[in-house]
Amino acid sequence: MSAAEGPLVVGVDSSTQSTKVLVVDAATGRVVASGQAPHTVSSGAGRESDPRQWWDALCAALHQCGEAAREAAAVSVAGQQHGLVTLDAEGEPVRPALLWNDVRSAPQARRLVAELGGPKAWAERTGSVPGASFTVTKWAWLAEHEPEAARSVSAVRLPHDYLTERLTGQGTTDRGDASGTGWWASTTEAYDEEILARVGLDPALLPRVVQPGEVAGTVRDIHDLPFSKGTLVASGTGDNAAAALGLGLRPGTPVLSLGTSGTVYAVSRHRPADPSGTVAGFADAHGDWLPLACTLNCTLAVDRVAALLGRDREAVEPGTTVTLLPFLDGERTPNLPDASGLLHGLRHDTTAGQLLQAAYDGAVHSLLGALDLVLDQDADRTTPLLLIGGGARGTAWQQTVRRLSGRPVQVPQAKELVALGAAAQAAGLLTGESPAAVARRWNTADGPVLEAVERDEETLTRISGVLSDAAPLLERGC
Repeated sequence: MSAAEGPLVVGVDSSTQSTKVLVVDAATGRVVASGQAPHTVSSGAGRESDPRQWWDALCAALHQCGEAAREAAAVSVAGQQHGLVTLDAEGEPVRPALLWNDVRSAPQARRLVAELGGPKAWAERTGSVPGASFTVTKWAWLAEHEPEAARSVSAVRLPHDYLTERLTGQGTTDRGDASGTGWWASTTEAYDEEILARVGLDPALLPRVVQPGEVAGTVRDIHDLPFSKGTLVASGTGDNAAAALGLGLRPGTPVLSLGTSGTVYAVSRHRPADPSGTVAGFADAHGDWLPLACTLNCTLAVDRVAALLGRDREAVEPGTTVTLLPFLDGERTPNLPDASGLLHGLRHDTTAGQLLQAAYDGAVHSLLGALDLVLDQDADRTTPLLLIGGGARGTAWQQTVRRLSGRPVQVPQAKELVALGAAAQAAGLLTGESPAAVARRWNTADGPVLEAVERDEETLTRISGVLSDAAPLLERGC
């Protein structure tokens, strides 16, 4: 390892499937060491993980970084959003965490929206209309289905909060991740005690909301970590807010993230409140807002279709008139939590490659349908769409996004933008800069721009028509 020009910082990305760690030179953005360790997620009706494996994965990934982690002056943890972590009086999990893609709380979501004034009232109050992904609905599900477990809870945390607290011994969160719970009011930037009372959750069980740029604590003397005692710990944030930091995102620049979930978002100066529920009115990690739309089915769903067809994920073929809605885990955008995948228009001459292309088209259609709602009205529609996430370097994903968006597409060369955003947040504690300014200094968004092509209106119209016609079937969960 060559000598660093500035202090070292650590950025953590605790995602659905794994924990990734980067040790970064705060002066240049150069990654000097990295590590990664996997998680497991349950299958079946729910999607759950034991939070203790996130900690084990963090420790393993940090040890892979060697001496560089010990030299770090600050650390920040970004994590998957919405997950419900319930802890007992000893700080141990009461039960496995309910993850963002666990949709069993859809009935509770519908009930809560109706009981507290309907979608418009929720959007104006919290910025979002809660669906089955939101933490508040998961707590309502737990209280209804596992009341004994709910009564034994002494602390409620989000995934990134859990890891930060293991580091510092202090229960903290940030405005970005708190805004995805459904019990944080964007109007007041505080916990909403009426909503908490409605679901029977004592606000004393929730973490303190750390402000942007504030130190959350310091690393305790923990022998299974390579950090030095006293290392600064930043507030951390949710994964999408961290990726926005990692890109140094300015207002009006759209992002499309292709991962286990798919997301479209942009930084805005204006507090969002979409009564349709398509756009979640999240806060960002440095004082602005991050209107965002999310789909449950993205790269994993398309890869599953490829596996069923026995094809490589890049082995697509053009010319299809078949429609495939890859709603394999229910769907959030559109709001169809009980849906399954749907195939329409199959012919004798349809090829496996065309079916695979149809899966890509169906996944991207859902994301692009929300893009105009995410962007402010005065945003420049010719600005390149930043394509990030695990699928961003796949040719089939790139070409599908280009064809269906009609926009230029830029693919940042920097990898692991969530972990880089967390690292930029940690660096900001040392330099006094905003994390986004740190990332811009690191040139994280630089990358090739793919020119715009004519938008494929025919395919977009066909998919929209099938989705509309099939809505009653999809809503029944067949």
